[in-house]
Amino acid sequence: MVFRPRRESGQEITLPWHRPYGESVRVARTCAPRGRHGMFAAPITRRDSGRVAYDKPIPPKGLHTQPFWDGAKEGKLMLPRCRSCNRVHWYPRLICPFCHSTDIEWIEGSGAGRIHTFAVQHRAFGGWAKEVPYVTAYIDLAEGDRMLTVLRGVDAEHPETIEIGAEVRVEFEEADEDTHIPFWRVAEGS
Repeated sequence: MVFRPRRESGQEITLPWHRPYGESVRVARTCAPRGRHGMFAAPITRRDSGRVAYDKPIPPKGLHTQPFWDGAKEGKLMLPRCRSCNRVHWYPRLICPFCHSTDIEWIEGSGAGRIHTFAVQHRAFGGWAKEVPYVTAYIDLAEGDRMLTVLRGVDAEHPETIEIGAEVRVEFEEADEDTHIPFWRVAEGS
């Protein structure tokens, strides 16, 4: 038996999963959420400052991530640390993933790390089309956790020149006056 909802008038409501296989469903993209949990991750398109607009997706901000964004604006890498087990964890959460404590503080990270692994991206996503190919990498932070990022200052055309374990330093790129995005660059002499 298939449940088919009806309006008060008795007219059947057609839902996407009630359509026969092969029939297309038109969805208004302006109403569709484009991020996790219904959050919008639309690129910033404001062009009133006379500079080129930042056209890459910007991660959504929340109350529990605000210290990170405030630090990034000042060029500091802020990291959440659990006061109970004294471990840094990335990505920011309200509960420590190691000991489940809610006693979280924010510390200033050193901005240093090492390449754990990397991948060369050949497909364009969002505003990244102008930078294809580019390198994404997991960075082992000096403070003890791992962060996924875009690696700058490397030759994506020749990935054999990128070394696992190479030292990297954090840099910040201004997306708008309130948002600075962290990227990592291979340290000089590494």
